[in-house]
Amino acid sequence: MGPLFSFLSSYWWLVFPFAAIVGGWGKAVAAYSERRRRDKIELARIEAEAAQRAVATSAPPRVRQLAKTMATHDKVNDRWFSYEMDLATLIDFPMLIDLREPLTEAFHRARVRADTLRPAEPDDFDDPADIERYRDAVREYVVSFEAAEREARRRRDSGFTADERESLNRARKLTATASDEGATPAERQAAYRKLRDELRGIIDVPGAAGEHIERSIALAIERGRD
Repeated sequence: MGPLFSFLSSYWWLVFPFAAIVGGWGKAVAAYSERRRRDKIELARIEAEAAQRAVATSAPPRVRQLAKTMATHDKVNDRWFSYEMDLATLIDFPMLIDLREPLTEAFHRARVRADTLRPAEPDDFDDPADIERYRDAVREYVVSFEAAEREARRRRDSGFTADERESLNRARKLTATASDEGATPAERQAAYRKLRDELRGIIDVPGAAGEHIERSIALAIERGRD
């Protein structure tokens, strides 16, 4: 071990550039892991769509019917997720997450029921009654979502007080700053904290929308350290 300690004592200054290299490597690994995560999600979606197309052309009528219902279910889920992931849009149409509203409550109840009854694969159901229950649940989900969406777009923020509407307007601007890749990470973080304060007691920020903004800010901070 003597030669090693002698080398380290003579070249201790190499620790600093080596640490920088290791730090940069760690950031690169984190970025690579995030890309792989997104790629896996996209690959899973593509594979699911391919499986549904294959079922639609070669499976028995019962399975083809179920695959079609599952595809409809996916489409309305995608429409809802486009709201759930976009805080700016939810601020424009807050009724979609206000469970005090009967149409909103009915939509979310139907969404949960359809998700609960959904089979893992199109050929999982043998009982026609199970297939029919799932088809009815998806129909209810589609109808209730469209009704809630129409009403939310019609009303926008008209159901809120003047003070609440002012808070929503400030939150819109803060959301733009929190999502602005041209702003500094510090500015984005400050804007995100303020917008959550503005929305507190008015609307609940969905976890998916909040995580989306937080993740983009975290990535911006990592890029700034490179």
